[in-house]
Amino acid sequence: MGKDYKRHLVTAALPYANGAVHIGHLAGVYIPADIYVRYLRMRGEDVLFICGSDEHGVPITIKAKEQKMTPQQIVDKYHMIIKDSFERLGISFDIYSRTTSKIHHKTASDFFRKMYLEGQFIEKESEQYYDEQAGQFLADRYITGTCPKCGFENAYGDQCEKCGSTLSPNELINPRSALSGNPPILKKTSHWYLPLDKYEGWLREWILEDHKEWKTNVYGQCKSWLDGGLQPRAVSRDLDWGVPVPVEGAEGKVLYVWFDAPIGYISNTIELLPDSWELWWKNEQTRMVHFIGKDNIVFHCIVFPAMLKAHGDYILPDNVPANEFLNLEGNKISTSRNWAVWLHEYLEEFPGKEDVLRYVLCANAPETKDNDFTWKDFQTRNNSELVAILGNFVNRVVVLTHKYFEGEVPAPVDLREEDQDALDQIPRIKKAIEEALENFRFREALKEAMNLARLGNKYLADTEPWKLAKTDMERVATILNVALRICAHLTVAFEPFLPHTTQKLRYMLNTKALDWDQLGSPTILQPGHTIKEARLLFDKIEDSAVEAQFAKLEATRTANSLKENGQIVEDAATPETITEVAYITLESPVPQKDECTYDEFSKMDIRTATVLEAERVPKTDKLLKLRIDTGIDIRTIVSGIAECYTPEEMLGKRICILANLTPRIIRGIESKGMILMASDTTGKMRIVSPEEVMANGSVIG
Repeated sequence: MGKDYKRHLVTAALPYANGAVHIGHLAGVYIPADIYVRYLRMRGEDVLFICGSDEHGVPITIKAKEQKMTPQQIVDKYHMIIKDSFERLGISFDIYSRTTSKIHHKTASDFFRKMYLEGQFIEKESEQYYDEQAGQFLADRYITGTCPKCGFENAYGDQCEKCGSTLSPNELINPRSALSGNPPILKKTSHWYLPLDKYEGWLREWILEDHKEWKTNVYGQCKSWLDGGLQPRAVSRDLDWGVPVPVEGAEGKVLYVWFDAPIGYISNTIELLPDSWELWWKNEQTRMVHFIGKDNIVFHCIVFPAMLKAHGDYILPDNVPANEFLNLEGNKISTSRNWAVWLHEYLEEFPGKEDVLRYVLCANAPETKDNDFTWKDFQTRNNSELVAILGNFVNRVVVLTHKYFEGEVPAPVDLREEDQDALDQIPRIKKAIEEALENFRFREALKEAMNLARLGNKYLADTEPWKLAKTDMERVATILNVALRICAHLTVAFEPFLPHTTQKLRYMLNTKALDWDQLGSPTILQPGHTIKEARLLFDKIEDSAVEAQFAKLEATRTANSLKENGQIVEDAATPETITEVAYITLESPVPQKDECTYDEFSKMDIRTATVLEAERVPKTDKLLKLRIDTGIDIRTIVSGIAECYTPEEMLGKRICILANLTPRIIRGIESKGMILMASDTTGKMRIVSPEEVMANGSVIG
């Protein structure tokens, strides 16, 4: 790692809180970062792992407008979904906070103000599009018009989503405001700019000379930017959502989100360690590493370092091991087109398979070039590697130990050459994993960890203890002793990659978590130690599970095609709901209830809503306490669905509720409303979900 540092500050790019996290984010940033941090902790290093939601900027205001919600409601919703998803996947942040916190607003304001008072910014006047009816300046995404490249009539001011061209608002033909629909006018406005050109010489030396060890894709992109010449970059914009510019006369202006967001790393550290945060940000014996995606390289390698340099008090990043993009089934992941595998949905659809996703995304990580995720590869890697190699080896060893030695680790009688050869390979594998991890080659490190399981499988296949059991139990004891020690070494080698799996394996081996230095230790599992019964670490993924995911993607493709051809509108059924409808199986009908009049029905106020929080009601088997965003308020509903859904399954779920039901006190909790459910003749109940694009509070009826 070069210089002898006392501590390691590791940051992961702040996910943008206008949507959920998908597999591209995980493969590009969060899984590599978590692997690296877990490895450092196992080495006994002093580590902080910092992240949080990025909650300001124009896309959030657009999302809020589309869903008839406030920006705060939007970020509250997605912050909770993202945070919960990370926790369930096992991403081990020391803190996951957010940029709407008071601490962040103060930190970002203080950061700007120090630079402002020291004359680090330049103020410039420019003309920008302005909506006279709405009375506000328009961000690029609030301007639509005809694309000059392909003729698409609803292109945005920054990009045409049909042909993919990058645009500027003044290139659009017949531009109009997305707020009022009127043609905007050009109006003068003043903003503050960070003069990046002033730092170009320093950046060129700091990156191109001092950090030649950076990954080739990172180094190359930085060189391209520097060779193209840097220009001043605005640090403020006209908007009412964000950190207000802390300067007199700057009313209606906020810090540009690219300036505000990376300061979130600092503010989140302050929130976690209010008395010692400066040790992590202002001490030269701290090593800072940024894990980011391809689209954030310029901000973390050029812009943020220039900010830190201009401020003057902070350390600079030692490395920025950015990854490239992950595609999905051969096509670029697109959140706006719903072409993605969303983490929170995966966790619902593949319960208990958190580590399968971690494994596949690490094995396919786009480390220096774009890579592709396919469901067939996901299935193959699970069945052919996790089940057939790692799981199979462990299961055979544990089962044989219970069969022949009643679960007790046998003592080796006479280590032969083949036994010692197997054990001697472990230190080599350990060294290979270390070298790969310390150089941010996570795919290679994972492959080496799996080589340890392959070593164990080959050793068992070569020695065949089950054949020797009738004639030479001393030899069987030696073989299983070696095999069990390999199993124990696997708990160390795989801990950074598959934390849920190694926890299961440690339970079977009846051992505690081990430090990294114990990988390869000859005393890792002593004779006489008792292990527990075998449990499968992994199970096969059947074709039907993969076919369901293919169908879901095909429905997405169909819906996108219909939308682009003008055959469905924004509020039509989403690909998700199309897939769900396709798989409904009709049961025998439940008898119809007595007729009601239209007036009786019209009294019911049925609306769409989203579950923000969910927990079991203590001392009950059937009740869940749900905190619901109805679009008109945040309320509590107590529902008897605990036998059908876990609290984790309910988090973030879109539901329909009877909003004007007279409140009731249930187990001391005021319940305001009722969730709409469908039940069949067997009594099985499922939630009736609204279409994804419906805003909370949309009226049904």
